[in-house]
Amino acid sequence: MAQERMDVREHLKHGPLIFDGGMGTYYAEKTHMRSKGVEMANIETPRVVEEIHTEYLRAGAQAIKANTFVANRIVYQGDAETVRRIIRAGWELAVRAAEPFEAYVFADIGPIMGLPYEDIVDEYQFLANIFLDCGATHFLFETNASTEGLIEAARFIRRRCPEAFIIDSFAPLPGGYTRDGRFAEELVHEIVESGIVDAVGFNCVNGMRPMQELVRRLGTCPLPLSLMPNAGHPVVMEGRTLYESAPDYFGASVAELARDGISIVGGCCGTTPAHIRALCAALDVQDERQMPHSVVPSAPAEALPVSPFFEALRHGAKPIAVELDPPETGNADNFFAGARELTAAGVDAITIADNPIARARMDAGMLAARLHREIGIEPIPHMTCRDRNLNAIKSILLALSAEGVHNMLAVTGDPIPTAERDEVKSVYQFNSRKLASFIAGLGARGDVVPFHIFGALNINAKHFPSQIGLAKKKMEAGMMGFFTQPVLSERAKENMRIVRDTFPDALILGGIMPVVSERNARFMESEITGIHVEERIINAYRGLDREQAEELALKLSLEIAADIEPYIDGYYVITPFSRTALVARIVRELRARRTAR
Repeated sequence: MAQERMDVREHLKHGPLIFDGGMGTYYAEKTHMRSKGVEMANIETPRVVEEIHTEYLRAGAQAIKANTFVANRIVYQGDAETVRRIIRAGWELAVRAAEPFEAYVFADIGPIMGLPYEDIVDEYQFLANIFLDCGATHFLFETNASTEGLIEAARFIRRRCPEAFIIDSFAPLPGGYTRDGRFAEELVHEIVESGIVDAVGFNCVNGMRPMQELVRRLGTCPLPLSLMPNAGHPVVMEGRTLYESAPDYFGASVAELARDGISIVGGCCGTTPAHIRALCAALDVQDERQMPHSVVPSAPAEALPVSPFFEALRHGAKPIAVELDPPETGNADNFFAGARELTAAGVDAITIADNPIARARMDAGMLAARLHREIGIEPIPHMTCRDRNLNAIKSILLALSAEGVHNMLAVTGDPIPTAERDEVKSVYQFNSRKLASFIAGLGARGDVVPFHIFGALNINAKHFPSQIGLAKKKMEAGMMGFFTQPVLSERAKENMRIVRDTFPDALILGGIMPVVSERNARFMESEITGIHVEERIINAYRGLDREQAEELALKLSLEIAADIEPYIDGYYVITPFSRTALVARIVRELRARRTAR
């Protein structure tokens, strides 16, 4: 069954390739049904699906997408046979509609998310196999937030079909980053560098203006660039999501980009045949396209900021950072009294936890800014990706940059307790590595003065090699070093040595947490994730009163500091129960030792 007039690559030498619009949203508009699960319409209402394909083709589309966007085993709960039926039916409907118009048909594959990497790759290959068995030679992987599995999928397709034409399309938010915190420029660069994908681009989420900004940010792209924007920004009315961009405005705006060298154009959510018709009409009156595509490049990244704490860390001065938990109420008087006491004792920086153990407290970022302004001590706020979306994270980072706060501890964060296992699991779909990459990306783009990014390292883990593996990934994501969990066992001391040997260039702050009672020690051992207190230390506190326990805490903390000193670049002292006076004593002793050297 012939469906092509010429090879797509040859077509692109002569002009833009025009795609169809948003099948799901247009199906909902025509049938007055929600578009969720529209792929089942390939089986249940095939005539409607074929009619929609035909409407887009009559409007001028030269390529259509099979109605298979979310046809995968994740959505259909492992029902492989149903997925096969949906894809085969969708492919046949699209090919039948396209044949009279000699249009191209693309296998449409949506994002596979929330699975281990190997399972993502396996699912893409499973879907590609079905399409290849149907005779597909054109593939569109769209609405992606990362490159996970895409390059492997392209290689798999190439092995079975060397002539295949493959497009990878990403869905950045208006700020230029995806829901995974990946910046559009990074993703395009990875696809270009792979050398195996034919075209790359953006679709969905954005209307025209944000898409134009994405193109401006991207600069020159050596691959054909694809753009399929939404029909404006969505609005919700009576439970329905509507797109209100006028077809003429959409058509003229997309055609303008095509004139500037965008090779592949079409529409996503909310774009109807009227939008594609307007696009085709606008393209007919455009002047000859200007190739190659070229736009204003992004601003160069700024140099890293000057930070006395960071410089001391980098030059082996063994600086001391102390962690203070933020207040649980709107009154920060005690926090600032403690911060002043610690500053007088000689700490080099104060770190502020971000809602530890998932309990709401004063915002660490706002507190860090005030601390910097009022006391002058360098703050290191923790930032989790548990309680905020990316827009909220970016807003805080922009403000911290403006306030002169440039050290950051990026952590995944403890899960919020819940009876629903899926809710706990979902916390980890955006982790500290992605968060670090996002923060580093903001600095590279010039949106903020770059941050010195640190991560957490659990030296108490029973299976420590897995922590080493995670640490390597964190370094690759842009972290410069680690704040470790507290050392309260011989095992932790040995793991600290392993960290130093494994990461000679990482900046390591060794965790020290004074134990203040036997009860405190047993609580940490039993209920605090990531902390291990060996029995020798627990027993040492038996029968001691508060004053005796604090003296022992001082002695043990200094012993641990001496033991780990060869393996660390600085000290990270964690304040228990707001006992800043005890921590101030530890800090003064550490400073005295540092001065003596």
